[in-house]
Formats: sequence, C-alpha cells, structure tokens
Amino acid sequence: MNGRPRKWFRFRIATMLALFLVLFCALVFRAFHLQIMTGKTYKTLAEKQHRKTLQLYPERGIIYDRNGEKLAASILADSVFADPSKIDNADEAAAQLAAVTGQPRKAIAQQISRSKNFCWVARMITPAQSEQIRNLKMEGIYLIQEPKRFYPNRELAGQIIGFVGMDSNGLEGLEMRYDGYLRGEPEKILWGRDARGKKLYMPERSATGKKDEQLSLVLTLDSRIQHAVESNLKEAVLRTRARGGFIIVMDPRTGEILAMANNPVFNPNAYASAAADNKRNKAITDCFDPGSTFKPFLVAAAIEEGVVKESDRFYCENGAYRVANATFHEANRKRHGVLTVREILKYSSNIGSVKISEKLGREKFHGYIRNFGFGQKTNIELPGEIAGLLRPWQNWTQVDTSTVAFGQGVSVTAIQLVSALSAIANGGLLMQPHIVKKFVDSSGETVREFAPTPVRRVISAETARRMTAMLTNVVGEQGGTGKNAALVNVDVAGKTGTAQKFDFAHKRFSSERVRTSFMGFFPSENPRFVMLVSIDEPQLHKWGGEAAAPVFRSISQQLIRCFEHDIGETPPVREKEINAGARIQLVSTPAAIPATGAAEEEEAAMPDFRGMTVRQALKAAQDRGLTMNVTGSGWAVSQRPAAGSPLKGHRSCTVSFSTGD
Repeated sequence: MNGRPRKWFRFRIATMLALFLVLFCALVFRAFHLQIMTGKTYKTLAEKQHRKTLQLYPERGIIYDRNGEKLAASILADSVFADPSKIDNADEAAAQLAAVTGQPRKAIAQQISRSKNFCWVARMITPAQSEQIRNLKMEGIYLIQEPKRFYPNRELAGQIIGFVGMDSNGLEGLEMRYDGYLRGEPEKILWGRDARGKKLYMPERSATGKKDEQLSLVLTLDSRIQHAVESNLKEAVLRTRARGGFIIVMDPRTGEILAMANNPVFNPNAYASAAADNKRNKAITDCFDPGSTFKPFLVAAAIEEGVVKESDRFYCENGAYRVANATFHEANRKRHGVLTVREILKYSSNIGSVKISEKLGREKFHGYIRNFGFGQKTNIELPGEIAGLLRPWQNWTQVDTSTVAFGQGVSVTAIQLVSALSAIANGGLLMQPHIVKKFVDSSGETVREFAPTPVRRVISAETARRMTAMLTNVVGEQGGTGKNAALVNVDVAGKTGTAQKFDFAHKRFSSERVRTSFMGFFPSENPRFVMLVSIDEPQLHKWGGEAAAPVFRSISQQLIRCFEHDIGETPPVREKEINAGARIQLVSTPAAIPATGAAEEEEAAMPDFRGMTVRQALKAAQDRGLTMNVTGSGWAVSQRPAAGSPLKGHRSCTVSFSTGD
C-alpha cells in the first residue's frame, strides 16, 4: 500500500519536470525565433511605426566668377512636413495649410490621408509663410530647414549656370554638368518620437563615418564683362526689334570664356515659370549658317596652301556669276569688277570668295574647315553642345563648294565660330574653349585646376599675321563693311556677316529672316579679346555692319575702360609655353588712375566710374578725394556729373549701379 502513493508521487514529479522542460524549450525557441531569426524584421517594423529617415542634402558648393563674385549660392529655407498619425482631421488641416502655402487643399488632404507617420506638405517656403505656419500651432505639422539654391544676380549668366531642382539635383547648365561635385553626400536624419511624444532629430551615421565634401566651382567668366555684354545685347535686340541673339567674349590665348550671353534672358530663381526655350544656352545648342563670317577661314586656308596672295586679283563679274546651274550675286546687289584678295574680304564679295574656293578645291577647303573646329564639338564644359553640320567633301557638288565659300550650306555654333577666329588671333593655334578654372574646397584650397589646352595648329603664325592685317582693313579702312566696329586708338580686326535663314515651307533662303553678325578681336597687334555678336531676325538694320558691329564697339569701349592698363602687356601664348603649363591671368581691375605729373590736367575733371563695382568706384573716388553717393548695386551704369565734367570745387558725385535686371 505504501509503495503505490510513492510511485504515483514520483510519476507526478516526473511529469511536471517533463512539462516544465518542454515549456522552457518552447520559450527558448520562441525567444531565439523572435530575436535571432525574425528580429531584424520586427525591428524594422517597429522603426517604421516610430521613425522616419529624411534624406537632406547639405548646402551645395558655391559657383564663383573668376574674381570671387558669387554667381550661385545656397541659403536655408523652411520646409513643412506632417505626421499624419497625430492629425485627427486631414481635411481641416489641409484647408489651413492650403491657405498659407497656396497649394491645392485636396492634394494636401490626400497626401496626409495616404501616409502613416510622415509626408511632405510644402518645400522651401518663404519666411512669411514659415511664420504663418508657426502661428497656426497645428498638431502634427512641423518645420525643418533645407538648403535652397539662390542666384544673387538673377538673370546674369542664367543659361550658363543652369538651375537646381527641389531635391538639390542640378537640372541644367553647370549645375547639372558638375552636380556630383557641387551636391556632396546627403545627410540622413532619423525623425521620431520619444515615450512622451516629443519629436526627435538624430543624424544617422554612415558605415565609414566619412562624408564626401561638396566642392565649389571657380569659372573663367568675369561678371563685369558678362553684365556689360548682357546689357548691350538687350539694348540691341530692342533697338533692332529682333527675335533674340547671343554674344561670346573669349581670351584667344587661353581659350577662357569671359562672357557668354543669350537673349531672351532666363532667371534661374524662377525656373519653373520660365519658357523652356529661354532656358537653353543657344550659343552652344543652336546651329546656323555663318554667312560672310565664314570667309576669313576660306581666305586663311587659301593663303596657307599658297594658292593665293593678298594682292592677287579676281574679276568679280560685275555682280553675277554662274556656276553649273546656279547664278550667284553679291549681297545687296552690289557690282564689283576686279578686286584683290584683300578687297574681297574688305567688301565681303561673294563672287570673289567663290573664285578663291575654286582655286583651293573642295577637299582642301573641307580639311581646313575641320581643322578650324567646325563639324565637331569643342568639348566646352557645358551640357547640350552640338557639332553643327558639315557634310563630307565627297558629297559636295560644284555649287555646294561655292555656297560654302560665303557661309551657306554649312551650319556652325557660336562657340565654334568664336573659337575658330581665336585661332587666327592666337597666331594660328586653336585653343579648346573652357569655362571652369578650378575646383576649390570649403576652405578655399584648390583641389583641381584646369590649364589652357591647345587643340592643334591650324595655320602658320605668318598666315595668321597676314589674315590679321586684312581683317584690320575690314574695320579700319574707308568702305570696309566693319567700319562701325572701329575704336579710337585701338586697332580692331573683324568681319561682318548677314546670313539668310532657310525657309523650310518654301524650300528656299528667306530674304526677310536673317541673322546678322560681327566677329572681331582687339588690339589687332596683341589680341586680348575675341568677340562674336549675333542678332537673330532683326526687323530693323538687317546687315551685320549695322546691327551687330555697333554692339561690338560699345562693349569693347567698356572693356578698354576696365582693362586699359592690362591691354597689350602680355604677349600671345605660344605652344611651348602652354605645354610648359604657362597660365595667363585676366585681372579684373579698373583702369589705372594717374596720380601725379601728366595727370594734373585730368585731376580737374570728373573720372569715369561706369563699369566699376561699388567697391572699385568708392576706391577710385577716395583716391581722387571725391565724395560718392551710391544708389543700387552691381556695376556702375550712370553718374552725375558726367565723366569729364570740370570739378570746379565740387568734389561729389552720384553713381547709379545696376545688376542688369
């Protein structure tokens, strides 16, 4: 009897121990399953319920001009986001937010309703809107600061700089071309709430603990030259009632682009509302028939090949010359008899050019056109560049060779045209055009610098010298087509051009729709600046010498005032110097002001402040002992009393400044 209870008791104990062991194993397995096998999954789900990772980009690198003036920078702006889990009535919240931000109420309500614990409401709002949002004191609505791209000079170089989208990504221009350098590594912010519901912001560290720092760009552009170019182009388009135009200024010795302007203009601060066509940098994206501006390259090729000399004489058929089944005429129905090669350029004779091309031959002519850089991209650091149109010489008919001689049947870009002329100005050496000088880090230290890059020698230095002399006659001699580009005491070499635009509807060249141009360089004997001015479809002054040449002269006069002490100081760059890493600096300073001796007479007159920055004008006034009243900002555009006015004891001047808006 005593043995049974004892056995039963032992059985109960064993059963309980076994059950306990089974439960213990089950708990261990469950814990292992939760923490090890599915731990990451549940942790992720928990974080999704309580945390949100925001990817915020740091301030983009700055874009400077060659003198350190900011062309693009970043400022901090408030953005609005919502935590829908803390919003009871999405429609009511959306109505209040829409009244402040101007966004559709329905769209905001849908965004809040579809999200769990995070959604954007409005990005980069104005300070006034930020204050209104704070005053609403809405539950679940928060503000966070993001960097917003800002262009302090508005339209200045807008198509070159480009613009940035909402997520700090470059969408056009240099902002897009160098987006990877300017943007830097995004910063991830963990947004969540603690046990009391208070919102928390915690930076999420990268696996390496290191971040790639964004870089800044220093351009070859000079903002003062850019301002002068844009102002003169705007005035010319209005004066001639033109469709638009573009101007490029280049240093022929280094290939540096000093200014590149388009009209109509474009303000990257308001890119969303701008017309798509105005955002394009047409100086590199559009091609056109160059017209008579192409003739210098024909003559240069013929002289280099030795088939003509400047003094060779050609009979120009009194204005009508038949080639195959086509009859060619002079522009404006002029009638020339016998002209030398020099006079063919001076008077811009079409028939004379055709006869030179016949002596040169289509194969050699085509080869020189290619060597001057036409029919191929220049590889300037700007997106959207096209190669133009140059058909193989084997496909040229006799008529094709003749039309190309005076710039029809070949399409070029503005950057190609100014680069090719720069080769003549640079002693026959073609330089690659470039617009970025260097990358710098946040401390201003140079990370990478770009040296001038020679492409090839196109013509000999002697041929370039002879071409320069002939192009100087085009501007300086009586009867030359470029006489309206002439400067006082500074020789200019240049060429006019008026190209008829092709009418695709009627399949012929239009006599009404033309592109007028003038390209030139100065000083002729030691060129510092090469400039192309092109006016698209002017309704008044439809010849290059009337519409474009005066614009060249006006801009050149401003350049001379600003760089008078630099012009002529530095000899042209040669191939050996470039290969050795020689660098040419264009120092943007106002004209030197004499202090004693010969300047005593000038001291009695009011100096010319136009084209100077506020800082430069104030310094110049201080050096003369003058008091200056400043209005506006940017560059000096007018002054009272006028430059050259006798001081007569009045030692004050009012100078108006503008950024060209």
